Amino acid sequence: MDARDVIKVGMSAERTLVVTPDRTVRHVIPTMPAVFGTPMMILEMEMTSADAVNRYLEPGWVTVGTEVDIRHLGASPVGAVVRTTAKVVAVERRVIRYEVETFEGERRIGEGRHARGLVNLESFNRRLSSSSG
Repeated sequence: MDARDVIKVGMSAERTLVVTPDRTVRHVIPTMPAVFGTPMMILEMEMTSADAVNRYLEPGWVTVGTEVDIRHLGASPVGAVVRTTAKVVAVERRVIRYEVETFEGERRIGEGRHARGLVNLESFNRRLSSSSG
C-alpha cells in the first residue's frame, strides 16, 4: 500500500480528555506535581494522528509512531479538559507527517510535529515473531 494513494494533506482529527490522576507525572513519580504528563500528552498526539487516517487505510494496514518533536508549553492539573488536534502536512510512500497541538481551553499547552509509518500488520508481526525466537 502506498499512503499517497489514500492519505491527503489536510486530513485531521481531534480528541478531548479530562486529565485524571493516572495521566499525571505524579502517577509515575510520586514526588512530582500532579499535572498532565508530557508522555501522556505525546500519547494523545499519537492517537489523534492515527485517528486522522485510520478509516482510509486498507484492511490489515496500520500506522505506528516513528518520530516526535514536541514542546510541552504549560501545566494542566487534574480535572482540566484538554483537546488535541492533528493535521496531515506531508505524505510519503510509507510515512505520514503531522502538525499536532494540545490545548487547555484556548491556551496552547503543547505543539510540534509527529510522523507515523505505514505498515502491513501481518508482515510486521511475522518479522517480530522471527526476530524474537
